[in-house]
Amino acid sequence: MIIWVNEQIDPCGIIRACIACIDEVQAQECHDSFDTNLTAEQKQEGWVAQMRTVASWDEVPVNALKLD
Repeated sequence: MIIWVNEQIDPCGIIRACIACIDEVQAQECHDSFDTNLTAEQKQEGWVAQMRTVASWDEVPVNALKLD
């Protein structure tokens, strides 16, 4: 099983938003939304939206919204 994890990370490396799901299309839409919702100022400060995959729900950050 592949789990897609989307994270919005602040300049200090703290995950500020996280959504995990098993649907790749839904994950890509979430990533696009996370990236679009970052302002130019936030991006300049070092905020990032990243998408990664994990193999187990145990690898998903605890604070994530988990969709299956």
